[in-house]
Amino acid sequence: MAFEKISSKIEEFGEIVLLGLKTFKYIFTSKPDISQISYQIVLMGNQSLNIVMITGLFVGMVLAIQTAYTLEEFGAKLYIGEVVAVSMTRELGPALISLLVGGRVGAGITAELGTMNVTEQIDALRSMGADPIKKLVSPRVIAFVISLPLLVLIANAMGVIGGYFISALELDVSGKFYMNHVFRMLKFNDVFSGLGKTLFFAIFVTLIACRNGFRAQGGADGVGRATTATVVYSAITILISNFFLTKLFLIL
Repeated sequence: MAFEKISSKIEEFGEIVLLGLKTFKYIFTSKPDISQISYQIVLMGNQSLNIVMITGLFVGMVLAIQTAYTLEEFGAKLYIGEVVAVSMTRELGPALISLLVGGRVGAGITAELGTMNVTEQIDALRSMGADPIKKLVSPRVIAFVISLPLLVLIANAMGVIGGYFISALELDVSGKFYMNHVFRMLKFNDVFSGLGKTLFFAIFVTLIACRNGFRAQGGADGVGRATTATVVYSAITILISNFFLTKLFLIL
């Protein structure tokens, strides 16, 4: 039984890898569908903007409060700007926003493609000579690769602003002093490493979601199971890959 489960997971992984290879073949060898990509960017990015801004703001505020009281024991409360900025850009922003937006976007993709699959719309595309990977997967991968880093960048900025508010209103650290320490400590590599990870997260989430959508069977119940699986597998993949990508970018 355990062997069958392992074999099934390996097979699923192989399908995702194969889907990724075909997707990137179309991305690099065919003309992109600009209208579809733009539409997907609006769905993935614009409609996630409010929740990303709120999440980034309050994560920055909580981080500032927790950090301040910890650093105060060592007489280092004045360095709160550095801690908030580096923590948000390197780790918290990319990981939390990718989990949050990835779950939302992945579930939406799986539900949409799963519904198309159970209603035989994808088979209809194939019968007309169109490749579903080119028409359905490639635009979504491109759109999410564009959208997720921008959303994380916005969340990082909101996190720094949240820390600014806490520093100025509760911790008796002037806003000017806080921002000076933020810009003094924050380096290009900090921002680059965080945004670089989101490119991989976006690809992983989209491919998992599309694969599950294509494999959904059994009507609404099957689509629901596929959507749940996408959220779970996407979160696990982001958390595991985040560890290895963090080590990679630290080396670079």
